Amino acid sequence: QVQLVESGGGLVHPGESLRLSCAVSGNIFSMRAVGWGRQAPGKQREWIASIPFGGPTNYADSLKGRFTISRDDAKNMMYLQMNRLKPEDSAVYYCYYNRDGTRFWGQGTQVTVSS
Repeated sequence: QVQLVESGGGLVHPGESLRLSCAVSGNIFSMRAVGWGRQAPGKQREWIASIPFGGPTNYADSLKGRFTISRDDAKNMMYLQMNRLKPEDSAVYYCYYNRDGTRFWGQGTQVTVSS
């Protein structure tokens, strides 16, 4: 019913910025929140940020200040602005929606930060 499609990933140099997009299709009225996570090879998936419907944005403490989550309700789009990127930010980035306390993830987009 609901489909999430990430885009905007690629190869960037340390210190540069990148903006990821997530297109959301389907009925979103039952969603409690939308957000972003990431997963690097050999590591557990890490939560990045979320926008609860009717509430303020939330960020992982380690990323707050560099990453910014936003939403365009008219276009059913969600974004993740990433600034001052570091090599350790390299990962597959996923968008998700939260329904009944469970997160449902998209396919992901690869971000590689390397000199």
